[in-house]
Amino acid sequence: MSVELESLFRLDGKVIVVTGAAGLLGSKHAEAIAAYGGIPVLLDLSKNTVEEQASQLSERYNVNALGFAIDITDESQVERNAEWLFDNYGKIDGLVNNAANNPKVEESSEKNFSRLENFPLDIWNQDVAVGLTGAFLCAKHYGAKISKNSLGGSIVNISSDLGLIAPDQHLYMKEGLDEEFQAVKPVTYSVVKTGLIGLTRYLATYWADKGVRCNAMCPGGVENGQPEEFLKKVNAKIPMGRLAQPNDYQGILIWMLSNASSYLNGSIIPIDGGRTTW
Repeated sequence: MSVELESLFRLDGKVIVVTGAAGLLGSKHAEAIAAYGGIPVLLDLSKNTVEEQASQLSERYNVNALGFAIDITDESQVERNAEWLFDNYGKIDGLVNNAANNPKVEESSEKNFSRLENFPLDIWNQDVAVGLTGAFLCAKHYGAKISKNSLGGSIVNISSDLGLIAPDQHLYMKEGLDEEFQAVKPVTYSVVKTGLIGLTRYLATYWADKGVRCNAMCPGGVENGQPEEFLKKVNAKIPMGRLAQPNDYQGILIWMLSNASSYLNGSIIPIDGGRTTW
């Protein structure tokens, strides 16, 4: 095997920003980048959390991982961080737009605010600000720096299978409850994840002449302590018969960030065990 093929998936020395890095999948994204030699830049709201994560990754994988407390809805914070990284490294090679509020299915004996007819405007604004406006601001500033890189780079937006299909609200229903009290997946999740697909297509054409690719991952749900009753129902909707494990998306991310996908641009890739195939 040639040296070029052996190094196809490597990220050695690449500076890659990961938003929402303290979350369940964000931490796995950062770990994968470090494992393949990249320099993960971990962004989240908790300074102590991302700095501790960065320290652990640096020690384990012998990379110079960094952690910053950044509110990605605050453009001045994003802009300053992008400038700092560019001044100190002379480049930014990649961006993983992972941060999002994950509105939970609400279960309450009182008025259920997650239902569309009750959904509060302030929660709508918060969810859209983090998941969609934040991704736009990061693309605007980190993406602009990537476009100055002589070798270009890669932007990966983390959408969802629910950016491709509507949530099946029957999964959350419980017998004996009136409709007004039934739990639902909130509207903002679908709107934000669908919006990221539109952002992906826009970015894929915007800096393509500068070698900047943009693609979207559409992960399915991750098993994370859900009730057995729910798992039984949702697994029946998935051809592979299970939800994802937290590390199921790491290989796909490395492929999308690395030279192994050098001609992949504007692609919307479901990784959902086949759920959106049915």
